[in-house]
Amino acid sequence: MIDPQMFLHNIITPPVLFFLLGASAGFLKSDLKIPESASRCLGVYLMAAIGFKGGVALSQSDILSGGVLKAAGAALVLSFVAPFIYYPILRRLVKADRATAAAVAACYGSVSMVTFVAATGFLTAKGIPFDHYIVACLALMEAPAIFTGLFIAHRAAPETVHASEKAKPRLSREIFTNGAILLLAGSLLIGGLTGTEGLEQMRGFFVTPFQGALCFFLLDMGLQAVRNLSQAGKFHRGYILFGLAAPFIGATLGLLTSKILNFSEGNALLFVVLSASASYIAAPAAIRLALPQANPSVYIPLSLGITFPFNVIFGIPIFYEAVRYFL
Repeated sequence: MIDPQMFLHNIITPPVLFFLLGASAGFLKSDLKIPESASRCLGVYLMAAIGFKGGVALSQSDILSGGVLKAAGAALVLSFVAPFIYYPILRRLVKADRATAAAVAACYGSVSMVTFVAATGFLTAKGIPFDHYIVACLALMEAPAIFTGLFIAHRAAPETVHASEKAKPRLSREIFTNGAILLLAGSLLIGGLTGTEGLEQMRGFFVTPFQGALCFFLLDMGLQAVRNLSQAGKFHRGYILFGLAAPFIGATLGLLTSKILNFSEGNALLFVVLSASASYIAAPAAIRLALPQANPSVYIPLSLGITFPFNVIFGIPIFYEAVRYFL
């Protein structure tokens, strides 16, 4: 039984309240806005901070131990496989064209860094420990779904191959040098190399101000989510149904994997949240380049305007209760 107090506990936290403030300002058509340059700086800071702390955690653990390798392997497999599950659902539920269905499936097979950070805040507020090496799973789950989405599109709609072949050099560069992926992986490496000594040197920058930066970033995300939600209202209601149902499909996959790997409560929630999230930065950037036939006015508003706010406000406490019940 899901405790209603859990939702209240999740909502009455500074990061979620700032997200709701941004969403409210968007609905009221306020002139409140975060300058794009400031928003980008906040995003860069958050990715560097979580990557660095994840790398420090890896330096303190046995990287070759079964737990770390199993988590990394499961993250890769899940990201590769998930689009194969989402694609036929989209084709049947909304009769989406093949390219757009593959693009949406790729975004939902990939992950959202901000949803992950919100889940770490939820765990910290409840005093539940987790291993920061799960950040490595975040880094590993960004790209595989993009390749699967392109594979599905090429098999189902051969006419999409030409555009992807033409964009292949740029696509490889887009994926492997994408700012989000590169910064996350690079800061993970730096954290791993410098360890606890490096963390102590950076504590005043990467630890103490983190929650404040997250609040301002979520304020901006609230504004963006409402803008994208207004676009989402223009397309087939089946897409909205998918945007609300997909987190539960991904969460189920993540929960089963966590059960098999015997994750702790905190690690399981983070893995489930990753599995339930959808990318609105890295995956859409690559998909727009490689699949120009897909409709970006579907896959971006869907992930950012529907799934992201649902996960941040309602999904995290629901998934937490599921983890407590099943593990």
